[in-house]
Amino acid sequence: MTAEFRLLGDIEARVDGRVVDLGPLRQRSVLAVLLVEANRLVSADQLVERVWAGRPPRSARDTLYSYLHRLRRALASVAGAEIVRQSGGYLISVDEALIDTHRFRELVRQARAADDGSAAMALFDDALALWRGDPFSGVDSSWLNGVRDVLEKERFTAELDLTDRRLEQGQHAELVPELLTRTGEHQWDERLAAQLMLALYRSGRQADALTHYERTRARLAEEFGIDPGADLRRLHQRILTSDPGLATPGPQAGPTAGNRHAPDTPLDRAVRELATAVTRQWTAEAEIRSLHRPAPLRVRWSSTGRPVTAVHEVLRGDISELAAQFRELPVRQLVVLGAPGSGKTVLTILLTLALLADRTAGDPTPVLFPLSSWNPHQEHLQHWLARRLLEDHPGLRNTVAYGTDAAARLVTDERVIPVLDGLDELPPGMHAAAIDALDQAIAGDRPLVVSCRAEEYENAVRRGGVLASAAVVEIEPVRLDDAIRFLTARDHAGDTRWQPVVDQLRRDSESPLAQALSTPLMVDLARAAYRAPTSDPADLSDQRRFPDRAAVEDHLLDAFLPASYAGRPRPPGTAVRGYRPDQARRWLTFLAHHLRRTRTAELAWWHLVRSVSRPARGVLLSLPAACLFALAGLLADGPVMATTYGLATAVGGCAAQGWGTRAGAQRVEVRFHGTAWSFLGRFAIGLAISVAIGLVWSLPIGAVAVLGAVFGLSVGLHVWVKVPTGVAQASSPAATHAQDRVATLTLAFSAAVAIGLFYAFAIALSQPHSDLGAVRDPFHLVRALPAGAVSALFGWFAFRYIGCLSYGLAGFVVGGIAMSHHISLGLGLAAGAVFGLAVGVTMTLSRSWGAYLLCRIWLALLGHTPLRLNRFLADAHRRGVLRQAGAVYQFRHARLRDRLT
Repeated sequence: MTAEFRLLGDIEARVDGRVVDLGPLRQRSVLAVLLVEANRLVSADQLVERVWAGRPPRSARDTLYSYLHRLRRALASVAGAEIVRQSGGYLISVDEALIDTHRFRELVRQARAADDGSAAMALFDDALALWRGDPFSGVDSSWLNGVRDVLEKERFTAELDLTDRRLEQGQHAELVPELLTRTGEHQWDERLAAQLMLALYRSGRQADALTHYERTRARLAEEFGIDPGADLRRLHQRILTSDPGLATPGPQAGPTAGNRHAPDTPLDRAVRELATAVTRQWTAEAEIRSLHRPAPLRVRWSSTGRPVTAVHEVLRGDISELAAQFRELPVRQLVVLGAPGSGKTVLTILLTLALLADRTAGDPTPVLFPLSSWNPHQEHLQHWLARRLLEDHPGLRNTVAYGTDAAARLVTDERVIPVLDGLDELPPGMHAAAIDALDQAIAGDRPLVVSCRAEEYENAVRRGGVLASAAVVEIEPVRLDDAIRFLTARDHAGDTRWQPVVDQLRRDSESPLAQALSTPLMVDLARAAYRAPTSDPADLSDQRRFPDRAAVEDHLLDAFLPASYAGRPRPPGTAVRGYRPDQARRWLTFLAHHLRRTRTAELAWWHLVRSVSRPARGVLLSLPAACLFALAGLLADGPVMATTYGLATAVGGCAAQGWGTRAGAQRVEVRFHGTAWSFLGRFAIGLAISVAIGLVWSLPIGAVAVLGAVFGLSVGLHVWVKVPTGVAQASSPAATHAQDRVATLTLAFSAAVAIGLFYAFAIALSQPHSDLGAVRDPFHLVRALPAGAVSALFGWFAFRYIGCLSYGLAGFVVGGIAMSHHISLGLGLAAGAVFGLAVGVTMTLSRSWGAYLLCRIWLALLGHTPLRLNRFLADAHRRGVLRQAGAVYQFRHARLRDRLT
């Protein structure tokens, strides 16, 4: 007798091909949860939560026991499978080979481990053949929906692995049609794009392959503000140059499958995908900075001679050796010191990439964090690290894919190596406290890397802070031979532009120019400033013009922006306009002043609202909604109501918008799959609210029915806005902007339609005998209290205490104003439309995206920033003026930022 459990489609159990009756869908969902957790104990509370998706009926426990009893009887005919009750819950004792999800994963594991291509393809085919449709078809439970998302991601990865094997076997021609279809469904997947490009190229369609690359590059730039990864760019270059190595099928031709073995646990998966995201992020930064073109500037370092460490390990090497020596430390804790511009950030980037390059399964993932946003007096280091992980990689909130509190567990379980850049960016008064907090947080042998300016670190240690177990190295001045080699590395034969500089450096090693070029920053700025073939670096040798080191450095800092914004041809397919150097300097100067005023190094678009003074911010962000509220009052009942509405909402909004505490950007994505039951549940809640309101306000039954549909839709559509599903793609300023826009518009639309329609019906259709319709009293407390309470609740979530008070009072006033007479339904609908629009505008401007939208228009009118600020920032990043750190930008060089201010 053969038995099998099938979850990759409808939930089924079969014995000798015969379907076992497992009962209704909810009962089958119980079995599905137990099978997913095969041979593992699941508590009754977990079963209730996972099956009823957080909305269990009162009798859920009794119903669950009934389901389990029936399932035991149904499975009596299935040999080797039994639902067992134990202390603490239930488990299904079963051979996992009988479950198609487990069998799928095992076949995929065997296929990835197979050396023979044909055997691997057969195993992949067998694994994919197990799929009959969506896993747990018909089930809508948030937990099982999450498991479904993970399984579908694993299926997609298996399909990509199979495609790699087929390309190795020369099946490129057969693959092109199905890859074209698949890339239409997964437009952002770079590995799939690479497979299609390779298949097209091998099929004699080089132009189509190059066109697909440009299409992918444009999509990534437009949607996420990022360039394709290094693997895809290398493949593009090889196709562009008709690399002979691409003609012969081989696994080296494009991006590979990576780790051939499936992760053991959800946290293992989080670590692996986090490593992918971090690698992609900082590889892109390294390429924007030209750190590997043609080779990094040789930066040497050695154990510091400063009295700042209790570790007497003698270390010495250059930038290429730091990762190896870090791994050999008795305790993997390292502090990197250097002078301003000495290359500390570059070193941390290259160290992060080097640790990632030969990372093996089980190794922690190095993650680079700019330290400027940490306050050691208010937040424990581990809490801050977990919070930053969630901000930069919001997919870690996916509890099904990575387990609960994945970010916190990555930190506390030492699954990440924090690479903390810029301790000196903290306010000077915090340096000693930060070092002490770091020492407490990494007690024992927790790995850590910290960079800091040498003088600031030494001063902090004198005031009492020291990392007791950390080795401390200091970056040495750049040697002249290394500087010369770097400056002339791109010279073609016969190019002598740099020869006068080289001659002076060799002739006088103590000249102002030689002193200036002793730091990597100035060497890099010199190459950038004189990148153009028509430029003449011989000017730097003029000691009358540059009598001291400071004059040389100031000149190079000032020349960096004009050189960066010199007119150059744009890559094909880009829509980015050019900017004049004077424009760019003016706008970047304003942004640098903004960072100095807010005491941070991180340029977050959602914090730009702080660059507008509080009074101006309050008026700017409250006035549009107040005008609309006044117009709604005018339509409803004339000038008196218009004045009351306008003044109340203007004063309340000005206080909240100007002095309230605004939440940051929300990281979400729109997902419809598996939300049917959740939507219906939310719809029912909205329906109940509308019926209650309609009864209180004595609205006609037809109006209540319309309100029910609108309120239900408004409340229900929020289930479509969820946290991202994975962490393989790090957050970015463009992605965060787009995600918060979705969340903001969803909230604003739902509130505007529901409240606007209710307002229209209330002023046009409520019955006089209800004491809530047209009355002689000018103010009604019965109406004012609930309106004030709802407004105060909104104000609390949007702006905390000040918002709660100011919006609560505004809602109290607006809600209590009585209509002097009923108006027609048509005029009521018009007033309701304006009132709803005012509510929507209020909601929009309370969120980061809405406030940023209006503030950047205001700043552009004042000439402080361009109107298309996001485009300008992305362009500055591509030019190497800014660097990207997760969802924020930073000036690539702190000294450039300081020079601008």
